[in-house]
Amino acid sequence: MINGKQQLIDNGLTPKYRKLRQDALDIIEAALESVDPRKAVNDILRIEDDVLVIDKLRLPFDELEKIMIVGGGKASGIMVEAVESILGDQITGGNVNVLRGTKDRYQSNWVNLNPAGHPVPDEDGVQGVKDMLQSVSGLSKNDLVLALISGGGSAIMPLPAPGVALEILQDLTRKLLAAGATINELNAVRKHLSSFKGGQLARECSPARVVSLILSDVIGDPLDTIASGPTAPDSTTFQTAIDVLKKYSLWDNAAPQIRDRFELGLKGVISETSKPNDPVFDNVHNVIIANNLIAAEAASKKANELGYNSKVQSTSIDGEAKQVGELFSGIARDLINHGKPMKPPAVLVLGGETTVTVTGSGVGGRNQEVSLSSIPGLSGLNCVILALGTDGIDGPTDAAGAMVDGASLRRAQELGLDVTEYLMDNDSYNFFKKLGDLIITGPTGTNVNDLTLILADG
Repeated sequence: MINGKQQLIDNGLTPKYRKLRQDALDIIEAALESVDPRKAVNDILRIEDDVLVIDKLRLPFDELEKIMIVGGGKASGIMVEAVESILGDQITGGNVNVLRGTKDRYQSNWVNLNPAGHPVPDEDGVQGVKDMLQSVSGLSKNDLVLALISGGGSAIMPLPAPGVALEILQDLTRKLLAAGATINELNAVRKHLSSFKGGQLARECSPARVVSLILSDVIGDPLDTIASGPTAPDSTTFQTAIDVLKKYSLWDNAAPQIRDRFELGLKGVISETSKPNDPVFDNVHNVIIANNLIAAEAASKKANELGYNSKVQSTSIDGEAKQVGELFSGIARDLINHGKPMKPPAVLVLGGETTVTVTGSGVGGRNQEVSLSSIPGLSGLNCVILALGTDGIDGPTDAAGAMVDGASLRRAQELGLDVTEYLMDNDSYNFFKKLGDLIITGPTGTNVNDLTLILADG
């Protein structure tokens, strides 16, 4: 699962570092296996005596006329395969957007798979969403729409609102990402520039029953934020979206189409996204089938099996990546120096999603920046920190994250690499490429936020 695993282990300068590195990689692989989308679908969806069972729902097949499959996200290809293996020719048809470059990995007999761009939406993604809406048009109350939703779905399932050009949406997405906007903030804006997000897919499917199987990539699993909530009532408003743009100094220079739409929305001329009191949601069931907590608990369990004291410290980590990395190195020092919150050998598991405010011209990702910023504080300790995006994609790079230990500062100095210089340039990818400590998995087929492991051995 992890490319070049042995080299990552051998980068440890002592037997203790090599053991910690080996264990960290084994633990993170166990975490990724626990949130495999195929397993998640199989755990929630089954057929019993001509009845389709989805979580607590029981739907007799003789009461269903059509079963349509729609959706999108980084896990959607595997989810389609899992659903097809269970339902087979009971499926009427459907359209699902998958991450560009991954389509050939999946086999689908009843559902059309459409490649789409991420993190910046593209025209192919727009066409895929139009195909989805066409496939659910004109359904009856006896039909079922099974929506497969996962992280990345907000970019992978774009449909700009009338009067908003895709190029404008692309430009704004890039600016918000570069400014360090959180996923909640980014999606609040996206929902109000879309004809699909914020519960609008559910509206288009009505009066059919809608069941969404959701892999969460958002802290706290808010249904209206995951993939911008195409089948969930929206808690944000046009005012929320305006406030986000003002926060990042993007409102005054926003494209006229954006300002006009948001201002008309404030006046009620343009309808808001779907809200909780909308009767369309009476026939919608949203089910979280995998999330960050599941992955974190699997990591902790694996650490226990390897002989460590272990606990899930938090699954709500956010903030600026370089500051979080400094915090993690402080936690590592407490483990070693004070045996707090537990005595070594110990593993702390932390989940969530940080952000990077880009001020330099380098290349990197939030997990690589977390690891890079932890190096000075970790120096000399018998510790390893591994930070990874569970989707296998960290920023605009081919890495999932990076791993460091108490000798990383020494190794970097011997190579003439200055940690502060690379941090200031947001160039964590090239730092770790030269150090040989990038974690590369390729797209994992899942996406449940980020995980960081802190391993300590006195």
